[in-house]
Amino acid sequence: MAKAKRFRRYLALAGSASLLGAAGLGYAWLRSSLPALDGERNLPQLAAPATVATDSHGIPSIRAGSRSDAARVLGYVTARDRLFQMDLMRRKNAGRLAEIFGDKAFASDKQARIYGFNVRAGRVFASLPAAHRGYLQAYADGVNSYLLQARALPFEFGALGYSPEPWQAEDCLLVVFGMFETLTARAEQSERMLSVMQQTLPADAAAFFTPDTDRYTDQLLHTAASLRPPRPVPAAALQTLLAQNGSAIPQLADAGAGESLAGSNAWAVSGRKTADGRAILANDMHLSINVPNIWYRIELTYPGVEAVGVNLPGTPFLIAGSNRHLAWGMTNVGGDFLDLVQLETDADHAGQYRVGAEWQDFELRRETIRIKGGGERELTVRESRWGPVADKPLLGRPVAIRWAALDTAAVNTELLELEQSQSLEQALAIANRAGGPQLNILFADSGGHIAWTLTGKIPLRFGGDGAVSKSWADGKTGWSGYLPPERMPRSVDPEQGFLASANERRFGADYPVVIGHQFANGYRAFRISQKLGQIPQHDEWSLFNLQLDTESEFFDYYRQLALRALGAIDPAAQADAAAMRDYLLAWNGRADSDSLGLPLLVEFRKQLIEAVFPPFLAACKQADPDFSYAWNYADTPLQALLNAADPALLPDAGRYRSWDGFVAAQLEQAAAKLLQRNPGKRLADLTWGSQNKAAYAHPFSKAMPFLAAFLNVPEQTLAGCTGYCVRVAGANFAASERLVVSPGHWQDGILHMPGGQSGHPLSEFYMDQQPYWLQGLPLALQAGDAAYRWTLNP
Repeated sequence: MAKAKRFRRYLALAGSASLLGAAGLGYAWLRSSLPALDGERNLPQLAAPATVATDSHGIPSIRAGSRSDAARVLGYVTARDRLFQMDLMRRKNAGRLAEIFGDKAFASDKQARIYGFNVRAGRVFASLPAAHRGYLQAYADGVNSYLLQARALPFEFGALGYSPEPWQAEDCLLVVFGMFETLTARAEQSERMLSVMQQTLPADAAAFFTPDTDRYTDQLLHTAASLRPPRPVPAAALQTLLAQNGSAIPQLADAGAGESLAGSNAWAVSGRKTADGRAILANDMHLSINVPNIWYRIELTYPGVEAVGVNLPGTPFLIAGSNRHLAWGMTNVGGDFLDLVQLETDADHAGQYRVGAEWQDFELRRETIRIKGGGERELTVRESRWGPVADKPLLGRPVAIRWAALDTAAVNTELLELEQSQSLEQALAIANRAGGPQLNILFADSGGHIAWTLTGKIPLRFGGDGAVSKSWADGKTGWSGYLPPERMPRSVDPEQGFLASANERRFGADYPVVIGHQFANGYRAFRISQKLGQIPQHDEWSLFNLQLDTESEFFDYYRQLALRALGAIDPAAQADAAAMRDYLLAWNGRADSDSLGLPLLVEFRKQLIEAVFPPFLAACKQADPDFSYAWNYADTPLQALLNAADPALLPDAGRYRSWDGFVAAQLEQAAAKLLQRNPGKRLADLTWGSQNKAAYAHPFSKAMPFLAAFLNVPEQTLAGCTGYCVRVAGANFAASERLVVSPGHWQDGILHMPGGQSGHPLSEFYMDQQPYWLQGLPLALQAGDAAYRWTLNP
């Protein structure tokens, strides 16, 4: 009843008696589209009867007679709860969003068609082992059975005026390609940035601005040499750049560099660090948060297997979770698995590119993008031997996209085998031969052992390290396949008794294969390792509490800098200086909801990045108007410049006489921006939670803002921060789940996530897990007693 009243209130605010205007949907219709959770169903192709018990949080426990039947039922049940989300993901990655959203989705569709995910999914499917093709087909059959039997489709389909097409087995791979793009495609922007910097800056300046380490990473790796080590301030080169720049200061720095890298935390403690010898795994994966959440909680039982964890809707993969023998969790490697290959073309060889001494024709792939309300647009994609030609040239030259995601040999479904693995060695072998997004994967087994390795295909490069774009025409540069499974790095049962991964650089210059050039700042990994080492014995609760850790030593540098800068503020503004000093001194060192001072420190750091770097990088902006300096280790050169305080390198000498005055001005501007966003407030009123709020939205809310309060997660204050504390939580980027589990001890396991299981706004499971996630309260790993029960018959 409360939901009905809330629904009618939102319609009144919209000035409309119908849902979504022309769609003419009323509350009664919306209510009728809620799926039934009890009763019997007939499920074609099912080999034996199966059951689905749904608990009080909407978490289904599936019992089936075989792996294929389990996949079939999983497809059926996931479609029940997440059908529109699934359809949206396959459409996005197939380049078919404009069919339902119109011209505003054309750019997204165009990029997906250039990648050719719609073509490559079929090729990958055909290359899979027969058993895996069977699992994907069974999943698709389950989805399609639900499509045929559903008494009403989710409301979004009616609102947009279309019906979902039958699910194809290869559509599962389209969803996998979407994760590839989320996790690894950002390497293209990094290569564009580095290529422009290499061409326009002195070599020592380019190296100075793009190190691959920070002081926390150095401590973790014991200062092992890196590929791009920190450099001394190249004073002469930077002075020249300032002189060339004159008074023109472009806006180009990305103040949020590194804060929203699709990453994660994961760690495992071995039996050496627990009272009873059990090994325990913890994993929280950091992604953009939407409504509904990306993950779907599931429990599977079929002969020989009991498994629990989070599933990626649209696929039969258990991404993170446990069976009775193994637990596993993942973090993004953050490496470089994409190269932009310079193509040598000329006017005398139209439609061709050079390969060795020959000229080769581009293969042309014709794509038709249908636009809702706007007919069709034709797109011709040029394919080279190295990959499709990017839509955007680099420094005036066409480039081809050589990306592991676009290579059939680098994509497979081996991770399906994890839920059936029975030993640590077996699980490591599965991970190492798997093809998919490149990830760190951590394991804990029922015998008290732990391990870390990589999964996904790692390119073997020759003739270069892939940092900048080069021509491959002469055959001296390229890829020679992928790192064989037996050469993939591993760590098993380290002496310290724990393993941790937080997207940091794990490799030194002595590692024989280039994994990447910029990873996440090492603070999260450092803090996690510090806490794991300090506590002699761990259990599920200590690991869960660590997931909620809000300590942020990272910002101590900027607090000390700000406090010193206050002395250089104009005496006429001493009242403002006193307010800032009190506010900064009130910071408790954490990103708690009630923490004071942190909002100013975050804004101050952004202001410094935006003010310090642009004068030195103006030539890059002149060479490429789209150039943006976005480097995860930007704090390393930033702090080097601030510490040196060389008067000859003052970024804006026309306005400031000294670095002290410059820094003080940035602090004042940061405070002014903060107060401008919070009219009528004093600094002392601004807690971290008042600035860090959830803004987790349903896809419809932007187009139909009058429904936002009905569909979106209510605005809520968040503890944690996005990048520089273990508890990652921001306005639209956060921990997408928190898992803690020991195989064989599921009764002590913990798992919660933002939002809920259902994508239906009137479902009791739409947002019921949100309070647990928000407040850091545990939910049991296993589904509870059945509140609803389905029986599925062949």
